[in-house]
Amino acid sequence: MASNYVVTAHKPTAVNACVTGNFTSPTDLNLVIAKNTRLEIYVVTPEGLRPVKELALYGRIAVLQLYRPPRENKDLMFILTWRYNAMILECEQNGENIEIITRAHGDVKDRVGRPSETGIIGLVDPSCSVIGLRLYDGVFKVIPLDRDNKELKAFNIRLEDLHVIDMRFLYGCTLPTLVLIHQDPHGRHVKTYEISVRDKEFQKGPWKQDNVESEALMVVAVPVPFGGALIIGQESIIYHKGDKYLAIAPPVIKQSTITCFGKVDDNGSRYLLGDLAGHLFMLLLEKEDKMDGSSVVKDLKLELLGETTVAECLTYLDNGVVYVGSRLGDSQLIKLNVEADETGSYVQTMEVFTNLGPIVDMCVVDLEKQGQGQLVTCSGAFKEGSLRIIRNGIGIHEHASIDLPGIKGMWPLKLESPLYDNMIVLSFVGQSRVLMLSGEEVEETEMPGIDGDQQTFYCGNVVHNQIIQITSSSMRLVSTESRCLVAEWRPPGGKNISLATCNFSQGVCAVGSNIFYLEIRRKELKFVSTATMLHEVACLDITPLGDGSMAAPAHHGSLCAVGLWTDISARILKLPDFESLHVEMLGGEIIPRSILMTTFEGIHYLLCALGDGSLFYFNLDPVTGGLGDKKKVTLGTQPIVLKTFRSLSTTNVFACSDRPTVIYSSNHKLVFSNVNLKEVNNMSALNSEGYPDSLAIANDNTLTIGTIDEIQKLHIRTIPLGESPRRIAYQESSQTFGVISMRYDIHDTTGTVPSRSSASTLALSTTNSGSAKLISGAPSTTVTEKGCGDEMEVHSLLILDQHTFEVLHSHQLMVSEFACSVISAKLGDDPNTYYIVGTAMVHADESEPRQGRLLIFQYNEGNKLVQVAENEVKGAPYTLVEFNGKLLASVNSTVRLYEWTSDKELRLECSSFNNIIALYVKTKGDFILVGDLMRSISLLVYKSMEGTLEEIARDYNPNWMSAIEILDDETFLGAENSYNLFTCQKDSAATTDEERQHLQDVGAFHLGDFVNTFRHGSLVMQHPADGQTVTQGSVLFGTVSGSIGLVTQLPDAMFDFLTQVQTHLNKVVKSIGKIDHSFWRSFNTDRKTEPCTGFIDGDLIESYLDLGRGKMMEVASGLQIDDGSGMKREATVDDLVKTIEELTRIH
Repeated sequence: MASNYVVTAHKPTAVNACVTGNFTSPTDLNLVIAKNTRLEIYVVTPEGLRPVKELALYGRIAVLQLYRPPRENKDLMFILTWRYNAMILECEQNGENIEIITRAHGDVKDRVGRPSETGIIGLVDPSCSVIGLRLYDGVFKVIPLDRDNKELKAFNIRLEDLHVIDMRFLYGCTLPTLVLIHQDPHGRHVKTYEISVRDKEFQKGPWKQDNVESEALMVVAVPVPFGGALIIGQESIIYHKGDKYLAIAPPVIKQSTITCFGKVDDNGSRYLLGDLAGHLFMLLLEKEDKMDGSSVVKDLKLELLGETTVAECLTYLDNGVVYVGSRLGDSQLIKLNVEADETGSYVQTMEVFTNLGPIVDMCVVDLEKQGQGQLVTCSGAFKEGSLRIIRNGIGIHEHASIDLPGIKGMWPLKLESPLYDNMIVLSFVGQSRVLMLSGEEVEETEMPGIDGDQQTFYCGNVVHNQIIQITSSSMRLVSTESRCLVAEWRPPGGKNISLATCNFSQGVCAVGSNIFYLEIRRKELKFVSTATMLHEVACLDITPLGDGSMAAPAHHGSLCAVGLWTDISARILKLPDFESLHVEMLGGEIIPRSILMTTFEGIHYLLCALGDGSLFYFNLDPVTGGLGDKKKVTLGTQPIVLKTFRSLSTTNVFACSDRPTVIYSSNHKLVFSNVNLKEVNNMSALNSEGYPDSLAIANDNTLTIGTIDEIQKLHIRTIPLGESPRRIAYQESSQTFGVISMRYDIHDTTGTVPSRSSASTLALSTTNSGSAKLISGAPSTTVTEKGCGDEMEVHSLLILDQHTFEVLHSHQLMVSEFACSVISAKLGDDPNTYYIVGTAMVHADESEPRQGRLLIFQYNEGNKLVQVAENEVKGAPYTLVEFNGKLLASVNSTVRLYEWTSDKELRLECSSFNNIIALYVKTKGDFILVGDLMRSISLLVYKSMEGTLEEIARDYNPNWMSAIEILDDETFLGAENSYNLFTCQKDSAATTDEERQHLQDVGAFHLGDFVNTFRHGSLVMQHPADGQTVTQGSVLFGTVSGSIGLVTQLPDAMFDFLTQVQTHLNKVVKSIGKIDHSFWRSFNTDRKTEPCTGFIDGDLIESYLDLGRGKMMEVASGLQIDDGSGMKREATVDDLVKTIEELTRIH
């Protein structure tokens, strides 16, 4: 199948730019963050950052600037994408509704031009009269900012300095004036130019400075009153203003390279600087007041404040709070303290924002054997390196557990404690118990008013400081002050209660098919009414429908929801007289076991769970009791119990069953997220002093108290390594992960020392690699030739426990030996599973590695890593794959197949030579797909009879590959370095040999993100009961910006239908910056641009669910859908919603 559906399962998280200003309103302080193609807008509040808007752009953001034109009361935003779409955005607020409108837009690319090596530079001049862009070498582009111009038009000025390192607009100049650092054969120099907009050319600037530091990297324009510029290099910081020149060379900045700066004060007297090692510096410009009232810079002072994440961008918010955006690790919100802490740091971390990027490698594993994949990624780099365990669902962290088998129900109580719960009532068959919570201690206690010899159906705090307990024989009202029984009601005729439910002031119980309604008064249970249902009652609920907010929870309900046996129906009755408002036949033979009315995001729902683990949900009209919009979802295979709880001031529902699920609402859609627990029979919210905002959870034999993670679709757990992880492999037999990692050691007089402690230096046990035969033949670069203080890469193989992720063992490789690949494999008839590591000897004088090793290790029960064999190869083994019991390795330009002999040695069987550098290898059956550095992909077949590898087809397009995957026997997927995906197909039916040797291009798509790895697998629980899903296969990919995506195949009819939906959506949904969707998704390299084919943009399709009803109808009009009998009919909004919601469940 050549029809693919690409969708983002986890949005990009690496931050590449951030700015702060008043964008949403003149009084809001906003933080705007760019994450690859996404823009996030926050308001800075005393409680922290509050998200207000998230935008998806049709382009990768290259420039993000806020500026305030004269006569405007709030900031405008200038954005430029990497494909040269420029736009000016403005924010319009109507009450809660925030609209981002495009004030002006334009395409600023040139027909010819060499894109600059140092990237795109975009600047707004301080007087907001022009925007300056440096896109190509030797050309400076100017966009004049006229007020009413809807189209951004630019003109070019020739720039004689070809190699520009950095540039800024100077403050306090009458004409827009540039300051720039450029490089020529003599070194680096600083120049200034004035821009004449009328003559469209440069004029001589006010000052220049030749031969600044040879490593000068950044120029910072200093605002008025000082003016001038700071030139920041590897060793020195210079302040220059023509007549004024100051330089400092603090030794503390030489350890690493300064990469970003953030202005603290509006007058530019303090700047924050961040470097690649994660140091945060404060640069102070000391001022001197002159006699004439002007002030000049007297001195520069630099101080190290402390360590943060490796910063890509810094922005100062307010009150000593700084946002540190990172591309290589988690981003942070930090507070700068006046006093240093005991470690001498002035930096205090307030909040951490998870970033998965760059995802270098990943593997899909099912650790809990529940049919649910987890993704373990190698994320981050340098000191921010980590492993991330990503699973669909929500994590619950256990704080206490008690062995108590057979719990049938539990309810927390507040006894003379206004805020916190201090008791839990537990119900068992034929008895009830009371537990007292004091601090973190839990002990059993007696309470005179609670009947302990009966099973409890409901217990809880009610009006007038009373507690109600409903048992199988009676309803009991207990005073919290005296703890004694004050009123009791028994059903007439001495019958037993079979079911009961209660809210703060009302109670309903069922006796067979009769239901009774009582109101709770002070010391009185007032019987109000009774009714007889057609059949026996299976479940009841009288939760009052509020607005879902904690501020004013409704105490009194007017509706009662009932589920019946025999006719399998759900009914809405009106209190007090049980008048029937709505009857919904559920169909089938399974009875409803739990029913619940609830409110999510202001919308009322009725949830009805059946005994087979499926759940119906309806929209509920609180006035008429009508049910609409019936939907069904399968959550597990056992009966479900529904309970509500609150997390971060929103109501959620917990569905207890063999696959526990949290139901919450996001963008007015219900989302079902599984929980990392095996089985839950019952749960209740618990908020005690020792366990605030917790959940009490019961399974067959234990009661657990725990807290729940932030509720989101994907749950991410971080294992910090403190060094860069490069490759990962999972070994089921030893229950471990093998990870290749790289750290930096520093040379000193005695040898080398690690620059910081990290996973490989903190392992429980360590070994080192040595091989006499390789070192003797290697070029004679000895350690002593390195200078003192130089950094050196050290590669290790780490073995981590799959449950605790503790580093059990670290095996360090030799000097200048780089690890390239690791796999876990069984070879030949050998019963053992081995870790196999491919390494290369890297020397500065070689253009590519000439030597390497294949190392075979066994990790055994005694926690020992033993090297079993080693094999020398002539090059770098970039990829290793286990292939039909043999080892397949791509070494430099060759693909080699080794077999494992009975003497435990590797013997070369055959090779294939037709590549530049064979970087990637994937296999399926006897077929081998090879991804080349620059020659796209080729397909080999292994002929076992002849023992040879033969190339049968290749893609002749020059694609520089970054990852490859085999989708099925005929179709192959590739990602290349211009952020595109493509698919090729083997043409087996071709008539001539020549045609058969061509892999046909069948799909092309611009992803806008750099893919590092593809892996078969899924993050979603595979439900066999769900019937046939629409898609086939699932390939996950990880990218540099930290996003996780999914590629799956569609049947042709579905593909054609979604193509129409896509076209309709593009007409209705207006993109930000007026960029065409077809332009954005077109396959684009520096050689060619081709329209997108063979791929559906899942992110666009799923955005349909976020549209308003009117827009939804507009998109649906004119669409034809198959009605199941082969006939076409007009598609309705509900058809579309159902189809697209099914698609959202695959990720």
